[in-house]
Amino acid sequence: MRPMFGALRQYNYRLWATADLISVTGTWMQVLGVNWYLLQTTGSAAKMGLGIVLQSLPVLLLGPYAGALADRIRPRPLLVVSQLVHAALAAALALVVFTGSHAVWPVYLISFFHGVVAAIDGPALGRFGSMVVGPRLLGNALALGSLINSTGRIVGMSVGGVLVAAAGVGPLFAGNAVSFVAVVAALLLMRPREWHALASSSDAPAAERGVRAGFAYLLRQPVVLVTLALSLILGMLGRNYQVTMAAMSAGPLHAGGAGYGLLSTVFAVGTVLGALVTAQRPELSRRLLLGAGALASMLQLFAGLAPGLMTFAVLLLPIASAAVVIDTTVAARVQLDTREDMRGRVVSAMSIVGSLSAMVGAPMLGWLSERSGPRTTLVFAGAVCLLACAVAAVLSARLAAAGRAAMPATPPVAEPMPVQAVPVIAAITAPIPALPELQPVSPGR
Repeated sequence: MRPMFGALRQYNYRLWATADLISVTGTWMQVLGVNWYLLQTTGSAAKMGLGIVLQSLPVLLLGPYAGALADRIRPRPLLVVSQLVHAALAAALALVVFTGSHAVWPVYLISFFHGVVAAIDGPALGRFGSMVVGPRLLGNALALGSLINSTGRIVGMSVGGVLVAAAGVGPLFAGNAVSFVAVVAALLLMRPREWHALASSSDAPAAERGVRAGFAYLLRQPVVLVTLALSLILGMLGRNYQVTMAAMSAGPLHAGGAGYGLLSTVFAVGTVLGALVTAQRPELSRRLLLGAGALASMLQLFAGLAPGLMTFAVLLLPIASAAVVIDTTVAARVQLDTREDMRGRVVSAMSIVGSLSAMVGAPMLGWLSERSGPRTTLVFAGAVCLLACAVAAVLSARLAAAGRAAMPATPPVAEPMPVQAVPVIAAITAPIPALPELQPVSPGR
């Protein structure tokens, strides 16, 4: 078992983690503010959801090109500019509110541009995280990143709820704008000499630098494709619990808004516990991914049969924990199982899978809940996810067997020499070779 906070021992990671917590808190404040503003202004939940779609859409359109760009250029200058643009967009939202305008189109437009910037800097953040962290602590840093995101979500939503009641949504947007300054400061204060060098596609042949080359590379990586496919199914049918929690609370559980608030809190606590468990794992393996996916799917199936609110909440806690284990393990495996010069394009593919999971899964689960009822939806979704885990386990086993069969035969081992006193003493007293100096690390947001 590795140290839970091993990555925090290093200077660059401490800077990044602190800035990340501040920025994630501000981001969740803004999410709450935008949703509340659109709902209050339009009175329509569907129009509120349109803002989420507009922010997710650019990832699907620009993600592959942003990944190719991230593989070719130095990430820090791009990230400094993107964080400043994020800050300017958040400040523009605050200006819309403080001027007393009740127009909706500026909020939609700014949400879309937020999505454009996020689509461009997402792969660069993933690649930069690998540079700062290095392969040895990448899994630990990703797990701590999940913990930071969960903590920032709880703090941001809590503080945002207080501010909305006291002063409206304007201060939420202004606070988010200021939070990006912390990220820029962390980027500028890091020690580049302590980064881990990654291979770049800038020196590769022209045919290997583009979007098509990235897709061609992924198609030749069956292990990664299985991981992404499983992530897509689990994400669509198992991760969109905001929809099914609301449907269960308003429907069969008869718990109303108070019950939904309780379930949201339980889910947030579960994500924190899941991040802590993941941070202690010595390795984020595909076996861990399959086990967490099967556990979450089975519990989701049982959640559809829960007789009351408290039973549902008890089942929801490990489901939320398993969801964090799944997401963190997918992110680690996808990066560690691929070439460094393809890292940006691989991260963009993972982002596209995440966006598709939200954009397709949430409406699908909502439609199924209306047509068949929330209980049937949860049971059906859990069964499909469980089947997907079983198929992924079979495919992973076959790929592993094929990989072992393709390995060259081990050369014959020479007969061991008789043990003699002098060589043993010499081996014990020989000077120990110097170990390479460990480099500081940190994850991308």
